[in-house]
Order: sequence, then C-alpha cells, then structure tokens
Amino acid sequence: MKRLLVLLALLLAVGLPAHAEMDGECVYTLFSADGRELTMRAGRMYVGDEYISGDDRLYRVASVDDEARTAIAEYVGEASVDEAAATAFASLIARAESEKKIAMYSTHSDESYVPSDGESSKLEDAGIYDVGEALAESFEERGIDAVYSRETFHPHDAGAYRRSRRTAEELLKDGPDALLDIHRDAIPAEQYETEVDGEDVSMVRLFVGRSNPNGDENRAFAQQIKAVADEEYPGLIKDIYIGKGNYNQELYPRALLLEMGTHAMEKEKAMASADYIADVISQVLYGESAVAEEKGAADSGVASGVFWVIGAVIVIAVIYALASTGRLSAIWGKIRRTASEMTGGAAGKKPDRSDRER
Repeated sequence: MKRLLVLLALLLAVGLPAHAEMDGECVYTLFSADGRELTMRAGRMYVGDEYISGDDRLYRVASVDDEARTAIAEYVGEASVDEAAATAFASLIARAESEKKIAMYSTHSDESYVPSDGESSKLEDAGIYDVGEALAESFEERGIDAVYSRETFHPHDAGAYRRSRRTAEELLKDGPDALLDIHRDAIPAEQYETEVDGEDVSMVRLFVGRSNPNGDENRAFAQQIKAVADEEYPGLIKDIYIGKGNYNQELYPRALLLEMGTHAMEKEKAMASADYIADVISQVLYGESAVAEEKGAADSGVASGVFWVIGAVIVIAVIYALASTGRLSAIWGKIRRTASEMTGGAAGKKPDRSDRER
C-alpha cells in the first residue's frame, strides 16, 4: 500500500498541469540587492539565472526564497555580447542571402489572453496561435518563408518541452535561419503594456535557456535583436531573461523563446507587436530592413518614372520646336521651360510614404 501511494504521488508530480504558473499564481519577483523591483516572471527563478534589463544592465540571481516567491540579484555590470559568440553568430547568418526561412512553434499550445479569448488556457484554438500566425504573416510580407507549426503539446506540464522537441527537430530539417518558440507570459498586464510609433502594443520578452551548449549563441542572438529593436522601436523589447533549463534551444544556435505579452492583456496588442518584432528579426538575420528595401525600391521606381516622363517630353518639345520655328535657340528655350516645369512639379516633390508597411 505504501509503495502504491508513493507511485501515485510520483505520477501526479510528473503529470500535473502547470495551470498555477499560467494563471499568475506561480509568479516570482526579482529584486536588486538594494531592494528595487527589477522584474517578474511566471515560473521559478533559480540561483545563477541572469537578467538583462531594458537599459542593458546585467544582473545575476544570488538567492531565491521559494516560499515568498522572490529572488535577489546582484548587479554584474553593463551587458555585453561575448565576442566569440558574436563572431560565430555573424558567420552563421552570412549564408542567409537567397532563401530566407524562419520556423516557429508554440510549446505551451493552450496559452491564451483573457480579455480577448475569455480564459487563459484553451485546449483548442488557443489565442497564442493567432499571435503566431500574425508573426508568420509579418515575416511573409518581408519575403521570408515562415513556417508555423500548429501542433499541440498538451498538457501544460513539465513534459511539454519534451513533446514539442520532436516538432522542433522536424522544423529544423528544412534548414531555417532561426527557430522561434512563441509564448505569452502570465504576469500583470502593466508589465508588458507599451506604445510603439503611437500604437498600443505589447512588449516582447526574449527568453534564453542557459543550460545548453548553444547558450552563448542563443544569448548573442537575443542581444542582437534587442540592440536593433532599441534603435528602431524603443520600448518594444522588455528585457532578456536567461533561465535554468534548455527549452529545446540546444538544438540550434539561433533558437529563441519569445514571450508575446501576457495573459491579462488584449491579444490584439500582442498581434500588433508581431509586425515590429518581425521587422527587427529580419534586420538581424538579413541585414537591411526588408520594409526599407521595399520602400527604397518603390521610391527608386517613382524617381525612374519621373525621369522617363521628363525625357519623353523633352523629345516631343524638340520635334515641336523644329517643326514650328526651325531655330536652335527656340528648341533650347522650350527644353529648359519643359524640364523646369517637370522637375519643379514632380522631381522636387517626394512621394508620400507611410511609416511602415502593414
């Protein structure tokens, strides 16, 4: 009987869904050594975890009180990218010039957004898939082949990453340039609410597993994304958390977990942030912003069209002048007047451009 009870306890421990974590009940708060609140996260914090704040200050967790669900972190210094990891990262992305591919999946495939979905967990049609699809569409608009798996990995327990690992391995067979696991957090909404380019969106937290051989490259990837986002869209990236575990990131040097908002905020804000983070990741992986390239091409086409029109009108003016006067001076005068009118009316005016493409 005693053995049966022990076995039952073990089975419950292994298979118990982590709904407490999802509903914000298992939220840990991180404090600095002088008592300032640094951040919160849904899930345990461990000694040795590291945290890069929004202002690029690096902290390392020195102690954890599991009963109070708090942790104390020591300030290490300004966050910097490991040079060796950065070099390896640069060499890995250099090949991504012709075929652009990004693979995505969602390990916690029940995660949803209460204000929009009605509950924080849905076994079917979870809100996280809408966010993932929005991100995939944003990549596609930038000429990137984005594959987003809608496989489910229920229940939301300790085995979810083991189950999603098989999908991650399948996605990697096509040789993507990055592997992204799309999640949402479970902390208060105000922790993620922000505004970018005048639009209400959710912040994005980048999560790196520190217990894997690709940890340095994963971290360099996250820091590259944050650096570009801080320059292009200040406030978009909430922070970077480097936590205990691997989160399947040992499978690939450019694997990353994205926390797209939190359960307590509107799903639409997370979907809106997808376009911004897609632009940032596109810049990190492939250089110049795909949006900027497309706009540049459009502007170039407009300018080219203007000059073609000017050239055609000048030719017509020459023919007309010869036919009506036969004098070279008349030809030149008409050409100058025509060119002046065209350049003043079209070439001197820049075409309207929206801040970014939708």
